[in-house]
Amino acid sequence: MQSNHGKLASTLTLTWQFREELRFLVLQPESSSLSRHRGLAHRCLRNQHSEAAPKSTSAISHLSRIRRPKTAEQTARMSQRHALSDDQVAGELRKMTAFIKQEALEKSKEIHIKADEEFAIEKSKLVRQETAAIDTLYEKKFKQAAMSQQITRSTLSNRTRLRVLSARQELLDELFQRARDEVATSTEDAGKYQTILAGLILEGLYYLNEDKVSVQARKKDNDIVKKAIEDAQTEFKSKVGRDVTIDIDEEDPLPEGSAGGVSIIGGGGKIDINNTFEERLRLLEIDALPAVRETLFGKNANRKFYD
Repeated sequence: MQSNHGKLASTLTLTWQFREELRFLVLQPESSSLSRHRGLAHRCLRNQHSEAAPKSTSAISHLSRIRRPKTAEQTARMSQRHALSDDQVAGELRKMTAFIKQEALEKSKEIHIKADEEFAIEKSKLVRQETAAIDTLYEKKFKQAAMSQQITRSTLSNRTRLRVLSARQELLDELFQRARDEVATSTEDAGKYQTILAGLILEGLYYLNEDKVSVQARKKDNDIVKKAIEDAQTEFKSKVGRDVTIDIDEEDPLPEGSAGGVSIIGGGGKIDINNTFEERLRLLEIDALPAVRETLFGKNANRKFYD
């Protein structure tokens, strides 16, 4: 019984010494020799309850052979062996600074690349939008300019056409005015004027085809009109085969301002054939105007239909 108590006491003593050795190793600074045995100490702590007493004794004896500092001075010396010098610290700082700078440069480069990509995308978007807006505005202005140009061209064309038409009308008016002046002077030749009056009276007789008619003329032309009536009666009788009575209406003669000619009245005063020079010239202006225009200005290229 006493032998068993002695063995138990010795085992507890060895275990306590083993724990103290392990605590010393764990609390000491890092060294090449201690670091190799620290792992062994931890493994021994984990396996202390499973291993037998002789094995614990051998581990303690192995740890007792490890050289450890016995004084504070020796401990400080061992710590100083692993301390860094100022140059080493500066070198480490330079390395860390260079690493941080390199990381910052790479990060800055990434940010710049991403910003450039976003800028290019936004720029392309804005360029497309502005290009579309400019194209739309250009098309609108182009249409407005084309319309304005067409209006201006049409206005100028109309003005030019109106000027041409006005010039042509002035020429025709001048031509007809000269014809009126020539007609007014045609009465100066009595023989020629008598022939003209005879033809005008004969035309009225053919149109009325009556036995009795009256003629209106200027008072100063009564003598010439009487001779013209005789010539017309003779011609009418030779063509129709019957006589016709023609009287001069001296109560209602033609105005003295008339260019000449006669007016034949039949049907009991209900039918009036105006064969004065002014009326004949007016009818000529209406009927012969297309022929006069074609003679003066040529054929109209825009005219498609002819009577």
